[in-house]
Amino acid sequence: MDPKQLVIDKIKELGGWVNTHAHLDRAYTLNAENFHYSYSYLKKKWDLVDEMKRVATVDDIYARMAKAVESMIEQGSQALGTFIDVDDIIQDKALKAAHKLRENYGKDIEIRFANQVLKGVIDPKARYWFDMSVEFVDIIGGLPAKDLGNEEKHLDILMSTAKDNNKLVHVHVDQFNSDEEKETELLARKTIEHGLQGKVAAIHCISLAAHPKKYRDEVYKVMKEADLNVISCPTAWIDHNRTEKMTVSHNSITPVDEMVPAGLNVAFGTDNICDIYKPFSDGDLWTEMRVMLEACHYYDVESLAKIATVNGLKVLGIEK
Repeated sequence: MDPKQLVIDKIKELGGWVNTHAHLDRAYTLNAENFHYSYSYLKKKWDLVDEMKRVATVDDIYARMAKAVESMIEQGSQALGTFIDVDDIIQDKALKAAHKLRENYGKDIEIRFANQVLKGVIDPKARYWFDMSVEFVDIIGGLPAKDLGNEEKHLDILMSTAKDNNKLVHVHVDQFNSDEEKETELLARKTIEHGLQGKVAAIHCISLAAHPKKYRDEVYKVMKEADLNVISCPTAWIDHNRTEKMTVSHNSITPVDEMVPAGLNVAFGTDNICDIYKPFSDGDLWTEMRVMLEACHYYDVESLAKIATVNGLKVLGIEK
C-alpha cells in the first residue's frame, strides 16, 4: 500500500490541486540583501516588504507571478487563489500585473484574485486603495490585526463592501498562535450578522488550537452556523516561534483534524513562496499536504483529497 499515491490519484480524479491561498506578487523576491528580514516578527514584515514594493515594476511583478503560476500548472493544479497588495506603496502595479496574468494564463488554470490590505482599511489612504481595487478583484481580502483595536470596524467594511458588490470574503485571522486571539470567533459572528453565510473564508486560524477544547468546540459550532470556510497553509505556520507562555499542547497548524469532523469546509494553500515571509518555500503542494496531515495526525484519504480539490473550488467560488 502506498498512501501517498492513493491521495495523489484521488486528487487527479477530482481534477487536480487547488491552491486557495498565496501571495504571488511577492513570490521569488528573496535575495541576499533582504534575506536577514526573514528572521523578523510577522508584524514587522508587513512593513519591511514596502522596500520591495516601491522599486518593483509591473513587469517585475508579472514575471514572478507568471513563474509561480507555471509551477502550479506543472504540478497539475486546476485552480488557484492569490492575494495581491493594493496600497499607497505599490499602488495599482500588482493589479495591472494580475490583469495581464489572467489574460495570459486564464485558459490554462482558473485564477481568483483578492486584495491584500497590509495598511488596513480604516486609514483614509488605505481605504482609497482598497476601494479602488474592489472592481477588479474576485474576493474581498482582510487583515483585521492591521487595524488593531478596530477589528470589528475592519470586518464591517469588508463585509459591507462584499455585499454591495456580490463578492466573497477571505480574511487572515488568528495568526499569532496565542490563546489571547479570538479573531476566528469574531469573524464567524460577523459573518452571521451580515448574512454572508457560506461566502466567507477564515485563513490560518492557528490560534484556535491554543485554546482549551471546550472553547474550540464552541467556536466550531458558531463557524458551522456561519457556514464559514477555512483555509490552512501548513508550512507557513509550522515554524511559529516557541514562547514561554503556558497553553494547550498543540501544533501551530490549523486544527484540520477537528474542523472536518465538525462539518466545516476546509481547503488549503501555499501562502508565501520564496520571500522574506517564507524563504525556503518552493510552492510544492504535496509538501503542504504532507505537513498538514502529519501535524494534525489526519490520514483520511478521501478527506485529504477533497481538501486539496473540491473544497478549494468552493472556497474560491468556482463551479465545475
